[in-house]
Amino acid sequence: MGRRIAPALGLFLLSPLIGEFLLGNLPVTMLVALITLAPLYGGGALLVRELARRRGAGWPGIVLLAVAYGLVEEGLVTRSLFNPGYAGMDLTSYAWIPGVEASAWWASFVLGGVHAVGSICVPIAIMEALVPARATEPWLRLPGLVTAGLLFVFGAVATALFDPAAYQPSIAQAAGVVVLAGLLVLLALRRRGRVSRAPGRAPGPWPVLGFSLAAGAVFWLAAMALDTLGAWPVVAANLTVYAAVCALVTRWSRRPGWGPVQTFALAAGGVLTYAWHGFPQPPAIPVEPAVDLAGNTVFALAAVALLAVAAARLRSPRLARRERASAAG
Repeated sequence: MGRRIAPALGLFLLSPLIGEFLLGNLPVTMLVALITLAPLYGGGALLVRELARRRGAGWPGIVLLAVAYGLVEEGLVTRSLFNPGYAGMDLTSYAWIPGVEASAWWASFVLGGVHAVGSICVPIAIMEALVPARATEPWLRLPGLVTAGLLFVFGAVATALFDPAAYQPSIAQAAGVVVLAGLLVLLALRRRGRVSRAPGRAPGPWPVLGFSLAAGAVFWLAAMALDTLGAWPVVAANLTVYAAVCALVTRWSRRPGWGPVQTFALAAGGVLTYAWHGFPQPPAIPVEPAVDLAGNTVFALAAVALLAVAAARLRSPRLARRERASAAG
């Protein structure tokens, strides 16, 4: 049983470790926060992956569910989506949309590149690369899926109650989040027809890795230069990155030669982007600079080591056969 659910346990921890610590948002001294972050992030990532894999929704379904996860977290849990003063920022100065009462910059930043990509899709892809023989099959049975759901609810409630005086969205705003997230879930889990092949040959893993690193650099450097560039140009940059990634990856994935190695290369680019971003990122919780640097270094080295292990496992048919036999047993 331990080997069967090991990938699920790994994803449960990997999601918050990448999404908060490798990114540099939380320092190494805050690892105790995994008590609530693992259920919120890890439980959410497990729900996304298991629902998509059980339904056969593939990566399009995972991406849509990941965006729905981001909507729920930022719209209903942390409630940052509509909070004009979230984290000490004046979001009304950053592409604020009257009527919706939300920052277009914050929404385009946190829902896509931060949560959908960094918190959900990248950890799922890395964990699947570590167990290639079981990459497209469910890792949890029904009791495990229910447990993941309960853990997610616990993490969400604990996070929401952490600051009982947090900003409260209006009923219309909360209802809008629920409706939009629900539509994304329905769209993600709908039955899909057979995908037609595209002409040409899919690029190899190294060009895909380079593309991922470039897209990540544009996204994060634009965010870091927000006050210099202005909010609306950064919104345009974010949307351009999303459109380019979706269009190219959709086209490449329909070509002969696309497979798990390319999917891993995309995710590896995300991990390496988070690794370099952690160093200039000021942590949300103040800590001594030397401690922050040491923590970022440890997380970055651990991330590189994890990528090396995943790459080796993807290339090893012997390990894949052994893994499949262990899971069956």
